[in-house]
Amino acid sequence: MVVIHTDGACKGNPGPGGWGALLCAGEQRKELFGGEPHTTNNRMELTAVIRALDSLTRSCPVAIYTDSQYVKNGIQTWIHGWRRNGWKTADRKPVKNADLWRQLEAAAARHQVSWHWVKGHADNEGNLRADELANRGVEVARSPQMHRVGGA
Repeated sequence: MVVIHTDGACKGNPGPGGWGALLCAGEQRKELFGGEPHTTNNRMELTAVIRALDSLTRSCPVAIYTDSQYVKNGIQTWIHGWRRNGWKTADRKPVKNADLWRQLEAAAARHQVSWHWVKGHADNEGNLRADELANRGVEVARSPQMHRVGGA
């Protein structure tokens, strides 16, 4: 079982943004982060989960902890209707971030994923670390000379 904590951050919405993920499997820990110079908080929340799942080298059970209701509700509930409606919302508008929703759906399909919501900034160690990593990603996005993706 791999336990993944993810978070996204944006300074301005849109603005420079970052994503972070903490992956734990037994005693092993892996930290990932990255950023984009012009993005939204929701895009960074989605990107954090996608990058974390994509970093896994083989199919496995995964527990994802996110403080984003947007991510959790989107992947568990809303995506089925969006797909059925040709990636349109109930009021026939294009789904925002459809490119990332498709990537997340594909990444999650490679694993046995359970989705968990946690309250952000509420003394959850994994969420707090993911938030720190996401904020490091914002700094990456603000510094053109730095790499856009990193790990710790």
